[in-house]
Amino acid sequence: MEVKQKNMKYVQPRPSSIVAALYTARDLEVEIAILHGPSGCSFKHARLLEEDGMRCLTTSLSDNDFIFGGKERLIDVLTYAQNEFSPKRMAVIGTCVSMIIGEDLEAIVDAAEISCETIAVDIHAGFSENIEGVIAVLVQAEKKGWISLEELKRQKQLLLGANRVERERGAAAKSYIAPSRGDLKHIAAVALLEKIDSGGKGMCIMNAKKETAYMFIDPLLAVHELRPDAEIGYYANLGNKGLLRVARMAHGIDAECKERGLSLTHIGSLDEYGVLGDDIGVLIEKEKPDYLLVSGVPHAIPEKYITPFCVSITNGPRQYEPLKEQGHDYVVVEIDLHPHVLGVHSIQESEFGAVLRSLDKTTATKTTVTKTT
Repeated sequence: MEVKQKNMKYVQPRPSSIVAALYTARDLEVEIAILHGPSGCSFKHARLLEEDGMRCLTTSLSDNDFIFGGKERLIDVLTYAQNEFSPKRMAVIGTCVSMIIGEDLEAIVDAAEISCETIAVDIHAGFSENIEGVIAVLVQAEKKGWISLEELKRQKQLLLGANRVERERGAAAKSYIAPSRGDLKHIAAVALLEKIDSGGKGMCIMNAKKETAYMFIDPLLAVHELRPDAEIGYYANLGNKGLLRVARMAHGIDAECKERGLSLTHIGSLDEYGVLGDDIGVLIEKEKPDYLLVSGVPHAIPEKYITPFCVSITNGPRQYEPLKEQGHDYVVVEIDLHPHVLGVHSIQESEFGAVLRSLDKTTATKTTVTKTT
């Protein structure tokens, strides 16, 4: 018997609003985030964020607290955090448990009578879109004067744009998309180098999200290192906008590229990755390249702008299928990219960049051997 799935959106796991709140707190230079919930809530991401410089604590609520509440426990952890670490900024991040038992996080923070600037974020994992976690943090940050009202409005528009891209061309475009490790990297690398060596005009574009740029910029550097004289334009969303930490990332990556001999044309900022698609597309139409390399969030660019030859690099295993359907010839997936770019302050070599460099060395060795013979 056929089962009707009326109004069903997704049957695959989606990002959590709680985790999104944690990352946003980090971008606001919060030094300590306190999860008011069970010790295991968002454990993996909390651990990763510790590597990125933000301490993550938990009130470790248990079944007894589920009944009688966790007010005193949260006050204890807030007091401990201030006395132990002397932070300038803290954030209390809610969870499903704190929501269900009806904790008033802001009232508890006030009752703790701590001197550290602290925001209280009522959030849980039951939202259909994880951007709710981002917005919840930003709203509280604006109230504290950490960001302006104009920046809050700007961030909301960017988040809505990024969500729209995911629904139209990304991993949320279907109820279920099978994950894939992508096309073989050495096959895609050989095809790209052959295309460059055949002449013509190329464009290498990075349109990346936040810290992923530390690795998504590497393929552009690899191409420039290997084929410095090729007719290729290099573009990246490294403009100086956004939350302080994100803007600082962009500046550092751009400066390192210049030190390594790569001058980039800016096409927006790191937090604008989701709304830059048409702007990049117009640029592609203007330049009329014979081939494209797009690194980061390739699906932000509408299908109509993709050239006859395109190699794309993503870190989303569920992004492979949609990109292939949109006409990308090779789709390379950088598996587990995100853990490798947390806590770093310089460009990291990507797997695809490493393959490109190794292939070129192999080609050079073969050429030398042939000439010697």
